[in-house]
Amino acid sequence: MMTTTLERLHRLRLGAMADAYRTQQQEAATAALGFDERFSMLVDAEHLFRGNRALARRLKEAKLRVPHACLEELDPTPRRGLDRALVRQLATGRWIAEHQHVLVTGATGVGKTYLACALAQQACRQGFRALYRRVPRLFDELALAHADGSYTTLLARLARIDVLVLDDWGLASLKDSQRQDLLEVLEDRDGSRSTIITSQLPREQWHDYLGEPTVADAILDRVVHRAFPIALTGPSRRKEPPTAKEPRDA
Repeated sequence: MMTTTLERLHRLRLGAMADAYRTQQQEAATAALGFDERFSMLVDAEHLFRGNRALARRLKEAKLRVPHACLEELDPTPRRGLDRALVRQLATGRWIAEHQHVLVTGATGVGKTYLACALAQQACRQGFRALYRRVPRLFDELALAHADGSYTTLLARLARIDVLVLDDWGLASLKDSQRQDLLEVLEDRDGSRSTIITSQLPREQWHDYLGEPTVADAILDRVVHRAFPIALTGPSRRKEPPTAKEPRDA
């Protein structure tokens, strides 16, 4: 009977439940439990397995630059300009449900990318889809999509991502086509998805970076007014000893 049950569980693609059932049969302590308790344990095992598998799939899709980044390892001290209360608020994921944004600015090496990846990883743990892209690479993808006819498909894929991380915003001046592409990406996400932007440029300089005033106004209108601004300060993390929680290259 046990063999038949295990075979049927596997046919139903309930492998974790089958493994838990086999373990129960081998442990004498489990025999003393009632049917409801044992069945609950089997369901919990399958639920946990599927949840972990889905999380692994979301993290793989996210392609985070710092895949191990997590909010629990952050160092929210006053010298870094990182408020503990804000970190706790962002950890709840409510900002994602309400389609708000996070804008992280600061000098090179202060941990902007780590923070962005930690927020994206937290989003994945809460069931949201995330995607990391450096802005220069994103422009390359969009240019290629223009050339091969997949531009609309790429925009649609980006629009479905719950949390889009745009890293290294403002490294180089933009072409007219890049400004328009950026506007299209953010327009599709406006009011329906969340975006994390990291930049060495203070937010006050973003309008000048974007260039053409009309398009710059349109782009900033879609990200600035519903955002949590975080200005990281302090010394470069790359110069700190390797015992620091956050990696030095974050």
